[in-house]
Amino acid sequence: MDKERGKRVGIVGAGNVGATVAYSLAMLGSCHEIILRDNKIDVARGKALDMSQAASAVRSHTVVSVAEDMSELDDCDVVVVTAGSPRLPGMSRDDLLMINAKITKEVIVGIAQYSPHAIIIMVSNPLDAMTYVALKESGFDRSRVIGMAGILDSSRMASFIQEKLGYGGGQIRASVMGGHGDDMVPLPRYSTVAGVPLSDVLTDAEIEEVVDRTRHGGAEIVGHLKIGSAYYAPAKSTAIMVEAILKDTKQIHPCAVFLDGEYGYKDIVSGVPVMLGANGAEKIIEVTLNDNEKAMFKRSCDSVQELIDALNENKFFKGK
Repeated sequence: MDKERGKRVGIVGAGNVGATVAYSLAMLGSCHEIILRDNKIDVARGKALDMSQAASAVRSHTVVSVAEDMSELDDCDVVVVTAGSPRLPGMSRDDLLMINAKITKEVIVGIAQYSPHAIIIMVSNPLDAMTYVALKESGFDRSRVIGMAGILDSSRMASFIQEKLGYGGGQIRASVMGGHGDDMVPLPRYSTVAGVPLSDVLTDAEIEEVVDRTRHGGAEIVGHLKIGSAYYAPAKSTAIMVEAILKDTKQIHPCAVFLDGEYGYKDIVSGVPVMLGANGAEKIIEVTLNDNEKAMFKRSCDSVQELIDALNENKFFKGK
């Protein structure tokens, strides 16, 4: 890409999550330009102006602009995809799957054409299946198509641990693997408070409460909001991934990636610890799982496989 132009981040979908990702990055000044793409162009334009002015207020050099067409989302280093339909009343899981798979396919074809060297971060739901669709439709190397889920789930778990303990804020490291949703795999064995194992500061029953609440963390927020779903934590989690890539930090974060033999699975997407850097998911870290954790991880992968099977049954990948 043109080094004179600086780092460019594209964001497809300027709703609550996409706009908050843009705002978070603009405040950090981590890239030269953020380009919003949304079907509601005037809304995106208003948000872009507002964010550019906020960036000026904190002396950030980031400019937020709008792409009226996918062709203007060109030469990006990273593209975040939050576009998709929410699950509406009367809509089955498979209905939502097919609708969002078609939206994802359309978006990914545009990204592959106009930003062929970008790293794609998927946020659209169902997350693991949409990451799989994005990988298949883009033709990109698996290191360049990454799903955001694990950082969000880990941050929820860490927040619940802090609430349960009443101390340790900022020193809690919670680990979560597997798919995003009810089949996630929280890993208390790999979770610590200032390096102290979680099992030394919480009882088994308390840990189980934290784990259960983590699994339903998104639904708990929806229950309070009544309309809409969480966006601050999902957006910040996404921004952390973008920052790690732009700054080539080589930090390890749990992310949804395509597995090709790791953990004994092939041709499926699931959340595992990966090293993030300038080339995307540069290394997959294989942690040792006990029998119970392996069983949970299998359930999680089986759940994603059902979605992929549904896409295949509907001949979604015809010609691939």
